Amino acid sequence: MSSGGTAGENPDQSTLRRASLKVALRISAACAVMVIGLLAATALYLVNQLAHPEVPGPAGSGTAYAYLDSRDVLAAMVIAGAAGILLAGVVGWLSARSAIRPLGDALARQRRFVQDASHELRTPLTILDTRIQLAQRNVEPVSKHGQDLALIRKDAATLTGIVNELLLAATADAPNPAIPPVDLAVAAAGVAESIRLVAEQRDVHLEFAADARPQARVDENAFRRAVLALADNALAHTPPGGRVSIRTAIEQKRAVITVADTGTGITGVDQDRIFDRFVRTSSSGGTQGQRSFGIGLALVREIAVAAGGTVAVAATGPGGTVMKMTLPLAADEGARRPHRI
Repeated sequence: MSSGGTAGENPDQSTLRRASLKVALRISAACAVMVIGLLAATALYLVNQLAHPEVPGPAGSGTAYAYLDSRDVLAAMVIAGAAGILLAGVVGWLSARSAIRPLGDALARQRRFVQDASHELRTPLTILDTRIQLAQRNVEPVSKHGQDLALIRKDAATLTGIVNELLLAATADAPNPAIPPVDLAVAAAGVAESIRLVAEQRDVHLEFAADARPQARVDENAFRRAVLALADNALAHTPPGGRVSIRTAIEQKRAVITVADTGTGITGVDQDRIFDRFVRTSSSGGTQGQRSFGIGLALVREIAVAAGGTVAVAATGPGGTVMKMTLPLAADEGARRPHRI
C-alpha cells in the first residue's frame, strides 16, 4: 500500500464505508416501513375505539381503572418508533462493518499481490527490452528483421506500460489531472496497424477511417489498450471473409470511437452485462460457439469511465455488432482534417 497518508494507507476504506452505510440505510428503511405500518394499524385501532367507547360497569372491590389520553398514547408510540428506527440503523451499521471487514482484508491482499507481481515483472521486461536493443544493433533498421525487432520492442513497451498501470492502480494513486491531449485518430490508427497482420491471417478485412481527429485527455497507452480490446473482440467473433472497421469522429461535442464487425451479433446475454468480467452468452450459436468476453471489455469500461467517458453496444444483430466509446473532448480541441488509412 501507499504510505502517503491515511487515505493512501487503505485506498478501499472509503468504498467499504459507503457500502456499510448503504446496508445500514437499507436496514433502517426496512425497519421504518415496519414501524410505520404498526403505528398506522395501532392508530386506526385507537381511533376506532374512540369512536365506539365502552363505559365499564360498577367497579368491584379492589378493581382499579386507568384512563389514558389518546394523544399521549400516539405521541409515545411515535417516540418509541423513532427510537426503534434509530437503533436499527446503528445495529445495521455495526453489523455491516463487521460483515464487510473480511472483504476489506481480501481487497488489501489483492492489491499487495498486484503490487508484488508488477514489481517482479518490471525487471524481466527491462532485460527483454535491453536484449532487443542489442539485437537491433546487429541488423539494418530498414531490413525485414530490423522492422520485426522494432515491432517486438514496441509490443514490449506496451506490456511494460500495462505493468506500470497495474502498479499504479494497486497503489490507488490519484490520476494526473494534467494529462496532455491525445490525438485519438493517430492512436487508433496505430492500433489498427498493429493488428492488421492478425486480421489478414484470419481472412478478415480490417479498415480504419477518421471522420475527425478528436483530442481527449486520456492516458495514451490506456486508450490504445481499450481500442485494441474492442478490436480484438470484434476479430474473435467475425467469420472469415468478414470485415472489422475502426472509426473516430466527433458527435455532440464528444469524441467518438466505434468498432464495428460483421459477426453474428450478441445473443443470449444482456448487452449491458458484456462489460462485466468473464460474462458468457447462454446460447451456443455463432461461428465459434458460446461467446465469452473475458476481462477485456471490463477493462475498456474502466478506462473509459476513468477518463470521464462511456462505452456501450451501439447496435447488434445478425449483421454484426457496433461498439461505441465516447470521451469528453479536450478543452483546446480544434478541428482536424479527416483522413483514411
